[in-house]
Amino acid sequence: MKSAIARLLGLCCVVLAPCITFASPQEVTFLMPAPPNLPGFAPWIIAQQKGYYAEQGLKVTLLAAKGGADVAKQVGAGNAMFGAANGDTPLIVRDNGVPVKAVAVLGQHGYTMLATDAAAGITRLQQLKGKTISVMSYSDSLYYTLLASLRQAGMSKSDVSIQAAGPAGVWQLFASGKADAMAGAPDWVVNAAESGKQLQLLPDDQLFASMAQSILASDDAIAHHPDQVRAMVRGTLMGLRDIIQDPSAAAKVFAAAVPGYEGKEQKVEDIFALYISHVYGQQAHLGEIYPERVSKAQSFYLSEGIIRHRGDINSYFTNEFIPTDLPLGGS
Repeated sequence: MKSAIARLLGLCCVVLAPCITFASPQEVTFLMPAPPNLPGFAPWIIAQQKGYYAEQGLKVTLLAAKGGADVAKQVGAGNAMFGAANGDTPLIVRDNGVPVKAVAVLGQHGYTMLATDAAAGITRLQQLKGKTISVMSYSDSLYYTLLASLRQAGMSKSDVSIQAAGPAGVWQLFASGKADAMAGAPDWVVNAAESGKQLQLLPDDQLFASMAQSILASDDAIAHHPDQVRAMVRGTLMGLRDIIQDPSAAAKVFAAAVPGYEGKEQKVEDIFALYISHVYGQQAHLGEIYPERVSKAQSFYLSEGIIRHRGDINSYFTNEFIPTDLPLGGS
């Protein structure tokens, strides 16, 4: 009897199997402002490596664009569904008619760090008057954060010499002693320290309260593909959670995904430590965007003439896709 039942069940499985279908993952393109194999983009890399996007029903292709503004323009034009750029970026590009919003921001603080030569004993921004500061370019958010920080300290860009040196030159100029300070991302701070440079980091409260890297989506994607936006946000934040929860394990996952970092797990972990302490912070909900930070950034950009109009704050971001059930200790 048992044998007959087993044969019957097996026959049912054969008959029913063709009727069972699984939804194919949605293929989406995600643009990065720089090559996507950098530790600063680890939340996305880890989400990809650990299958979090696949769990959310997405097949994600990560591609490099030419900076955050280009990312926003391509996403706004529909050439990619998503992109990464500083959380301030929609303030700038929407003023020029580019229809994108930030749908998550990966950190409570800005990602600009101001490093000085430890031997110089510089502990306050005002001590940089007359000094040389290296930046990546004169048109990215790191530079704008530096300008806003100088203004906050009662100074202007004419009080210092700001040198744009590119993504490698920004830390090399500083490490070689040709610049007295560097305004850069945590990745470059670790690069400078690896060169043997003894560093002093200015306290975060001396820097303008800018925003971290964000996920950008077009108005069209938000309106017509909300499930994919929600899936992208959740998958990426799961990668961010892993870094905050266990940076050592996350560094190993990152190194496994990016062969150039194989054997350099400690360096990656050191970079993660800076991101955790200076950028990621303690968001009430991972990915949450704070309206007051957007408003403060908008006021600065208006005062500098970078944007011409004061738009509705809610037109630059939305928190509707932020998951509330993603604690740091869970999945």
